[in-house]
Amino acid sequence: MKKSLFFLFLIIILAFFLRFYQLGNNPPSLTWDEAAWGYNAYSLGVDGKDEFGRFLPLDYLESFGDFKPPVYAYLDVLPVKIFGLNEFAVRFPSALFGVLTVIVSYFLVKRIFWKSKLRQSYALMSALILAISPWHIMLSRAAFEANVATFFLVLGVWLFIIGVQGKKWFLPLSIASFVLSIYTFNTARIVAPLLVLLLTVGFRKELFNSKKEVITAIIIGVILVLPITKFLMSPQASLRFKEVNIFSDVGVIQNTNQEVSNDNNAAWSKIIHNRRFAFAVSYLNHYFDNLNPGFLFIKGDGNPKFSTQTVGEMFLWDLPFFIAGILFLIRKREGLWWIIPIWVIVGIIPAATARETPHALRIETTLPTFQILTAYGFVQLCEKIRKYKHFILTVFYLLLFLNFLYFYHDYLVHYPRIYSGEWQYGYKESIKYISDVSNQYDIIKVTTDLGRPYIYYLFYTKKPPGEFRKTADVQREAFGFVNVKGYDKYRFLKDLKVVQNKKVLYVNSASNTPASAKILKTFNLLNGEATITAYTL
Repeated sequence: MKKSLFFLFLIIILAFFLRFYQLGNNPPSLTWDEAAWGYNAYSLGVDGKDEFGRFLPLDYLESFGDFKPPVYAYLDVLPVKIFGLNEFAVRFPSALFGVLTVIVSYFLVKRIFWKSKLRQSYALMSALILAISPWHIMLSRAAFEANVATFFLVLGVWLFIIGVQGKKWFLPLSIASFVLSIYTFNTARIVAPLLVLLLTVGFRKELFNSKKEVITAIIIGVILVLPITKFLMSPQASLRFKEVNIFSDVGVIQNTNQEVSNDNNAAWSKIIHNRRFAFAVSYLNHYFDNLNPGFLFIKGDGNPKFSTQTVGEMFLWDLPFFIAGILFLIRKREGLWWIIPIWVIVGIIPAATARETPHALRIETTLPTFQILTAYGFVQLCEKIRKYKHFILTVFYLLLFLNFLYFYHDYLVHYPRIYSGEWQYGYKESIKYISDVSNQYDIIKVTTDLGRPYIYYLFYTKKPPGEFRKTADVQREAFGFVNVKGYDKYRFLKDLKVVQNKKVLYVNSASNTPASAKILKTFNLLNGEATITAYTL
């Protein structure tokens, strides 16, 4: 046991280092969602209100065209107070909960395989693979609320298992953790209830013998869900879903109508080419996109925010052990093995409704099941080795180290330079310059071409939220989208028209800077490419 705890300690230190080292500098800049988390945390810490003035909101935070679950902002209040309004503070909760997920995963695996003599090996290997996972590292190093929700889901499952294995009063704590995930990430609003339902069915006998604890858990769950219930029934709650879901794709309907027309509107054709069937096929295609080997082991997510594009969401090293893990798990059926495949299946269900698939962020709720399967396969294969066991194990670990080293070198050295533009790099540097010279101008007109500039100006100027609300020009569209057109002397516009008889500073994307502009300052991406210009006309 002492040896195992020592190895666990080393894994935790490794996980901590990989998630916190250069956290404020890599990724190279904040996305607008990260800036929004940070500024809302700052605002809540100042006067208890979000950026638009809602006092201690529990149901949502209004942000751009989205209504975000609020937990991440509350978790970020203290880091922003301690470290200041900066990149490190904004990302601190995600990195911290990423480390905690590694720790809880270790104890979860021990509970799942509680009767196995190899449970310690399964648990340590699962924790190690999760600690060095490209998937989990990248999502832990940016302010992704999905990463925090994953922790609450893992914690919820672990506490649930503890509860049904004898310590019954852990059941209410489990339900509280699942509910917290619902307040953290939209996908968890589907995954958490499904996991609770399936765990309840799977452990129905144990729960039947724990009536008092189960009733208490239900009461606590209902009370905790009440503040968000009204919002979940509102049109705003489904706004993001309507924007990205496959069922609003008119192309599918047009295609089925055309197929029916090609068959001269025959009754049998209307059955075969029914749009519901077509949507079902589309859903299954999107579902299995998330299990594509190229996505998992070769290239990763096509969005550079979730993948370096040079390795998969998992290492290529993981592939044979992942396959072996699936086969051995089905064959041996150790302990509570069924939780793992059910978790994978449930975790992908909501992500498959989106047009963008595969999507590493939306299926992060499946972690750490992929790593557990890989660890299970690795340990089982190692148990089968008799001849030259130590030599083969050394080779296995060396190949894993080389695979990891390739990813980590690329992430630290090449990734920030190649993909700084994907992270809206340039805002911080340009805003510092503009703040220094702002007193020289009557109006500062900023392009919206690079996305959501107002939140960066609030963040990097540390604008007092009360002052912002007094002068903010906020426009809300019928479908719930919110746009901040300006505040104080700043104007955020798509088209930077010339203003006469005023001293105006224009801030534009480099590609849209007019030839007649008198350029005062140019700001470059890390690869040297110009991204933002400040000029007068």
